[in-house]
Amino acid sequence: MSYKALPPVLAGLLADHPHNAPSSEALARLVAASDFAVDVLIQQPDLLGRLDEPLQSLQLPDGRDAEWPGLIRRWRRAQSLKLIWRDVLGIDSVEQTLAGSTWIAEQALQTGFSAIDRVLRQSHGTVRDQHGLEQHMTVLGLGKLGGGELNFSSDVDLVYAFSGHGMSDGERPIAAETYFTRLGQRLANLLDEVTADGFCHRVDLRLRPFGASGRLLLSFTAMEHYFQSAGRDWERYAWLKARPVAGDAATGWRLLDMLRPFVYRRYLDFTAIDGLRDMKAKIEAEVQRRDKRDDLKLGPGGIREIEFYVQALQIIYGGRHKALQVRSLLEGLMRLRDVGLIDPQAAVILHEAYLFLRRLENRVQMLADAQVHRLPEPSEIQKRLAQGLGYAETPALIADLERHRSAVEQLFSGLLGDPAAQPAATAGEQDLQAMGFADSVRHTDRITALFESAVTQALADRSKQRLQRVTAALMLACSKASHPDDCLTHAISFLQATLKRSSYIALLDEQPNALQRVVDVFDESLWMTQQLIEHPLLLDELLDSRIIARGFDAETLPAQIDARLAGHAEDAEAALLALNESKLSLGFKIAYHFLFHGMAATQASRLLTQLAEQVLERCQRIAATELFQQHGAVMDSAFAVIGYGSLGASGLSFNSDLDLVFLNQVGPIQASDGIRSLDASRYFLRHAQKLIALLDLTTPAGSLYETDIRLRPDGAKGLLVSSLDSFATYQKQRAWVWELQALVRARAVAGDASLVSAFETLRVEILCSPRDPMALKAEITAMRQRMRAELDRGCEDRFDLKHGPGGLTDIEFLLQAMVLGHAAEHPSLAVCRESCALVTALVQTGTMTAGQAEILMDAIEVLQAESLRCHLAMQSRVVALTPVLQAVRRAVATVLREHGYIFEAEQ
Repeated sequence: MSYKALPPVLAGLLADHPHNAPSSEALARLVAASDFAVDVLIQQPDLLGRLDEPLQSLQLPDGRDAEWPGLIRRWRRAQSLKLIWRDVLGIDSVEQTLAGSTWIAEQALQTGFSAIDRVLRQSHGTVRDQHGLEQHMTVLGLGKLGGGELNFSSDVDLVYAFSGHGMSDGERPIAAETYFTRLGQRLANLLDEVTADGFCHRVDLRLRPFGASGRLLLSFTAMEHYFQSAGRDWERYAWLKARPVAGDAATGWRLLDMLRPFVYRRYLDFTAIDGLRDMKAKIEAEVQRRDKRDDLKLGPGGIREIEFYVQALQIIYGGRHKALQVRSLLEGLMRLRDVGLIDPQAAVILHEAYLFLRRLENRVQMLADAQVHRLPEPSEIQKRLAQGLGYAETPALIADLERHRSAVEQLFSGLLGDPAAQPAATAGEQDLQAMGFADSVRHTDRITALFESAVTQALADRSKQRLQRVTAALMLACSKASHPDDCLTHAISFLQATLKRSSYIALLDEQPNALQRVVDVFDESLWMTQQLIEHPLLLDELLDSRIIARGFDAETLPAQIDARLAGHAEDAEAALLALNESKLSLGFKIAYHFLFHGMAATQASRLLTQLAEQVLERCQRIAATELFQQHGAVMDSAFAVIGYGSLGASGLSFNSDLDLVFLNQVGPIQASDGIRSLDASRYFLRHAQKLIALLDLTTPAGSLYETDIRLRPDGAKGLLVSSLDSFATYQKQRAWVWELQALVRARAVAGDASLVSAFETLRVEILCSPRDPMALKAEITAMRQRMRAELDRGCEDRFDLKHGPGGLTDIEFLLQAMVLGHAAEHPSLAVCRESCALVTALVQTGTMTAGQAEILMDAIEVLQAESLRCHLAMQSRVVALTPVLQAVRRAVATVLREHGYIFEAEQ
């Protein structure tokens, strides 16, 4: 047997291992097909005599965790080599090769999962719920892994989930979510991390709820709630192929049974066509990109177009035809043919093209075990591919490739068709012009598209008639608005968002007053409009005239939030969603009362601040509970959240972020008392981090608040959580004057009562310290002038409400200066934070006249009201300098001068 034609290193290995060695012809075909195969044989020469053996199961021995990454990677390379061998020699069909790649991935996932789970059980025990029932985690494979059709070098799309919450029962108990999160993280790392032996499989976890920003895994209850309330069309498409691939399979199938109504509707789901058309349009747009033209997967007539063709029809018809509820693409294609939804000739075209493209894609990836989807550039490598696939020359391969792609592209272009022509709108272009709309052409086109959409076509006749009446009523109401074209644009977008909620259309049809309130919102506030379009449930806040006309009672805020949280005490995810819904609803109500019921700007800001405090307090409780479950408690210690800026001064606006500082106080015990003990500093650091994460977490109802933590001692360089003693030392010895100004507005907004009280005492003590009045005035004036130069965006006829001369910041600086300058003599000044309360206190202490106070009070209300309107209109706070604003500026400047402050830089 001669091996002279083989690479020298491989030929040498064959000479040293002649036993059961394959034929030189077979090896030459393997070498021509795959450089990766040669590398594996060099690294594992014992495989030379075992290429014809079946795929072998993976073993990860207990107690040898450090060896697992190397073992699993060498095992995967060995099994992949066998797949190449069987493919090159024609032993396996394309379907068998895809199934083999899937089997390798599942073996790696299940064996890795089981090994890691055994290690975690040794440390933490078995996870059980409150009734003692064991809780399980499942690993779901999506995409080609779920369909059993994984290509040779592919990533694996995974979603983790667990059956329910609880605690492990071992010597070191941890919460169910923590246990399963660790398991999932370690599993992904075991497969995905690149080591000296390469990688096993690339792991993609981004298809989970909320994507990369969401939690690594959710409970079944949370998963079901997400897909009921926030699931999108593309997720139906993705989850069509989902199946358990590791973990507890029975648990996984139970979850998929729960989610089946999300993927397959009980009726012919023509309402999905609109979303599928959007997806198809995106695919068509992407294939036009030059860099995608030669892509076997994403290019025109490529694998993705075949997948979309089959899966789109499965989604539309799968609810009615149970036989279509399969995960394999080829099986789905045949069943669509069998029920008459795909022409038999089209099925043959798609079947043949799919097998051709998948075989070619595999061969491209087998060259170097690389996740690529286009033919390699060098002509000699293309020739190797062509000859390995039985073509004499490359052009013959390219011709077959183009033939298949052209046939697929033609079928794909006709999929889903154009919407059936229907009577489009309740009014035509000329009617809209007569009603006073300047952009009548665009409005007509959008209304036509609305009535021709698949969603509208799926409505019952009565619902269609209601939609026409509501559309006509909205057009008439918008024509009378201050900004008719903008108003109608928003109205059409709103209708598009609520089409699937026919009850809302019916209510608007029956309640013209409610419809008028909706139009008022469209006309006055872009922010409220966007909220309504993104969250149509907010329409509930406008439908009942008795509720909307009722005065807003701040004292009922806690009760309203608690009502939404009822029943979610043990479920942090559900509680967070309820908090987000509460914040969304109550913020919308405040905005409506401010714009349409004469609520004062200062009252609106005060309510928004109280809302934020309620949310903070409840998030603080959730964070504390989670921390206690994981690490116990630090005895005789305390934690508090200090609100700075607008939060501390009760001056929040819509969509304001929260300026936060975190304090703690630790007794003689310096560590938590849980099984997984943490030292006190790390414990409270985790507490603050959890709270920030909860506030920032994205839910179907949005996120709560963005946070700014730069006002802590030493700013971004300082510790996230300061002890009360270190905070006191910093404020007394090292704080800049501007930090003392910030302290004027600071207020404890959540946390332990003992530390809240201690902070208040310390704050008053610091603010009441005597200061050199001239030095203080000079420092504050210099700081304000620097800020004005850097931040004021106004000009001769435009006024910056916040940073301009006589604006809100000028007033704040004056009030802070007077507190710092006079609190030593009048300690009552140190108690106040809110601007209006400070003005009142200054009058009571005789440091400001009643006339000056009246000027500042009026200015604060005017400027804050204008600022809130800018927020609600989503416009810059640099506005036209009206006579009213000019008068306010001049009056504020007069008060500043009377107190010796000139914030205008000298020219």
